[in-house]
Amino acid sequence: MNAHRSPLLFARALGLVAALLACVAVSRPAAAQDDDDILRVFIFAGQSNMEGADSKPEDIERFPPYAGYGEPQKDVLFSYCLGRENKVRSDGWETLRPVRNMVGPELSFAREIKKHVDAPLAIIKVAAGGTHLAGDWNPDEPRGFKLYPLALEWVREALAELDRKKIKYRLEGFVWHQGENDMFEEGAMPAYGANLKNFLARWRADLNAPKLRFYIGELCTNTIWGMDLRPRMYQISLGQREVTDADPLADYVPTSHNGVEIGNPVGLHYHYGTLGQLQHGINHAHAYLRNVGELPARERPLKEWPYEPGSKVQLFVLAGHRNMEGERSFVQEARPKSLLKDQPKIAYRFSLGGGYLVSDGWEPLGPVGYYDTFGPELSFGARLGRKLKGHIAIAKFSHAGSQAVDWTPAGSEAKSRHLYPAFLAFVRESIADLEARGHEVELAGIFYHLSENDTSMPSYRKEAAARVASLVKQSRIDLNLPELPWFVSQQPPTDHERVNNIDIVAMMEELAAADPQQTLIQAFDLPGREQRLVITTPGIIKLGELLADSFLKRK
Repeated sequence: MNAHRSPLLFARALGLVAALLACVAVSRPAAAQDDDDILRVFIFAGQSNMEGADSKPEDIERFPPYAGYGEPQKDVLFSYCLGRENKVRSDGWETLRPVRNMVGPELSFAREIKKHVDAPLAIIKVAAGGTHLAGDWNPDEPRGFKLYPLALEWVREALAELDRKKIKYRLEGFVWHQGENDMFEEGAMPAYGANLKNFLARWRADLNAPKLRFYIGELCTNTIWGMDLRPRMYQISLGQREVTDADPLADYVPTSHNGVEIGNPVGLHYHYGTLGQLQHGINHAHAYLRNVGELPARERPLKEWPYEPGSKVQLFVLAGHRNMEGERSFVQEARPKSLLKDQPKIAYRFSLGGGYLVSDGWEPLGPVGYYDTFGPELSFGARLGRKLKGHIAIAKFSHAGSQAVDWTPAGSEAKSRHLYPAFLAFVRESIADLEARGHEVELAGIFYHLSENDTSMPSYRKEAAARVASLVKQSRIDLNLPELPWFVSQQPPTDHERVNNIDIVAMMEELAAADPQQTLIQAFDLPGREQRLVITTPGIIKLGELLADSFLKRK
């Protein structure tokens, strides 16, 4: 560790811990006091998406739920060693804050934990982009940047410093996000599971912490690599799952539904960027809080069932990707604010992020996104509720990190990303539940927003219309509804010479023209479109209104 430490800086940091411990002990039960007196230490490690690549602290304020998250967290200790050739190291323990002008997941992780836990926190982070588990992080034969021995020494010294100051602490968890570079080495890719198992075992042994819990972050599939390296990303995920399925102290943490940076030239990127990193940290915080029983249960029940016994209910199904989910549509920006009020006359159920957040039955229609976000369902429901006389219910199934191929009946070689079976089951369950309550159910239509990412990559763009056609066709067969109306919305496709020779607008028009039960909604003038691919709050609200109007016009 850096020999040129500032004793004054460290004393101040530890003084903060002492003051915090004194505060949290007031008016607490004895058992809770004992636990809250212990400093909870977390280790963060991995490669670029752990380090915070392509994020910017000044961009945090663009995302309202995270306003102020770039400010120093004076009640959280931070020890770090970041980078490859040119490493940046903390001077002992410091205050948690952005480092190297990047936003790491630890910033939102600590804030989310502190909302629910009174104990003091400390984070030790060692990360470097473009590194391999098979090489750099290999405990047995480290090569390249030899990060395993470096990280082990760094962690041991940080803990030893707490020991020297007689600070009571507990190793609480190890957050790991890595794997992209191992998929480029044929030998490393199939061995990822075995290497990860060994990695966990060595950390537990070398830190004398046999019950150390690990949080293994899913690789983000909402990126270039998630598309053109789909089979390789899948192989790494199998290795991760192999370990977390077998190890009761290792959790697989979904992150592929997170936002990602908007890149050039076509919008796709390799990294989470600012928004995704903030969400990344919350993913791991929730996984930890769930394990320690501190994550509050979601409770949004319908106080009163909104439909009379035996009445008819029109069911509307919304489906799609990042903009259907509402990746950059935030409740703080919603206008009018009345959209944020629960609509108890409309029953709503959902599965978001490919199952990351699932409703407990029916709820009142309202904002339920896991990051203070919402999709077009709010304005869609409000518009239909004003215009239609009968009863309506809405069911939404979305996954921000998916592409159109994931929704097809055939799927792809990445079997774990196949959404069609779950989507079909979700629709059937929605119908069956309403029928079990004694209602006549009309599936009024499925509203699908075409994958934004698919318009940016040539091979995906060529197949987009055919993939939508297969989804529509098979759903009608499997639901035994040959005349089932489908409403497919399309935003302006990526405009770049790399893909402009593939006329996806004409292909979608041709598809709709050949199907009298399919309505194409060209949402080409949405307000608030951010850069490429992503629609922001005003555009999502307008999209919901367009979807509703297309149904009302057809009806």
